[in-house]
Amino acid sequence: MAIVKLKDIAQTRSGDKGNMVNIGVFAPNPAIYQIFIEKLSAARVKEHFIGLVEGEVARYELPNILALNFVCKEALEGGGSASLRLDNLGKCFGANMMRLELEVDDSLLAELRK
Repeated sequence: MAIVKLKDIAQTRSGDKGNMVNIGVFAPNPAIYQIFIEKLSAARVKEHFIGLVEGEVARYELPNILALNFVCKEALEGGGSASLRLDNLGKCFGANMMRLELEVDDSLLAELRK
């Protein structure tokens, strides 16, 4: 087993609306998607964004496109026009999500590198 950053095994797409951020995480294949289902929980994402996401994090599974969508409430200190944060847009959350680490079987990583 290896510990890898999400950036090494996934892609993200994110955005914001009001005081919420949504982050889509896309797996390259069904095996990696299964790891996401098992290890990438709403609680894990909330913990990753400790100090940034003050509200609930909801996870939605999209198996037809091998993706998970996370909706993070109370994430922008009131929203784009109300926040004093310099990097208050949802795009920054997608980039930050890519630093989250997961444990992945070595054989799956070898297959991705082919």
